[in-house]
Amino acid sequence: MGRNLALILTAGAGVLVAMQAPINGHLGGQVGRIQAALISFLIGTAILLLLTFVFAGGFPDGTGVGTVPWQYFIGGALGAAYVATVIFTVKLLGAGGATAATITGQLIAAGVIDQLGAFGLEKQPITLQRLLGMALLACGTYLIVAGRE
Repeated sequence: MGRNLALILTAGAGVLVAMQAPINGHLGGQVGRIQAALISFLIGTAILLLLTFVFAGGFPDGTGVGTVPWQYFIGGALGAAYVATVIFTVKLLGAGGATAATITGQLIAAGVIDQLGAFGLEKQPITLQRLLGMALLACGTYLIVAGRE
């Protein structure tokens, strides 16, 4: 996969995340917030089970699962924390504010992860240009959220 296609696909995934917050927030208003997070993950799990066994050949002989360090199994918990949090905050922040805050948090954490070379990534130092980008994004988030007051 080329870099441009990766950028387009990732931006498309960002569109889905922006849609996810208000959809799950509305569902939470109807069935309960934690219940909505559970429903969201159950549907996602069902889709991933289908994709895993129909298109990816399942888990032949448990390939690799037993050799993966524990920290690589917490992604689902991190996703659950995000979904549950946004279900509570999207009504106060709006879809734009919740998405902006999410992206700001992601970018700052990603900068630290890159700086440390955490989770098997190659180290990429936080440069002045990257810090400026993070600061501008944080300012943009503030302006988006402040506009709701």
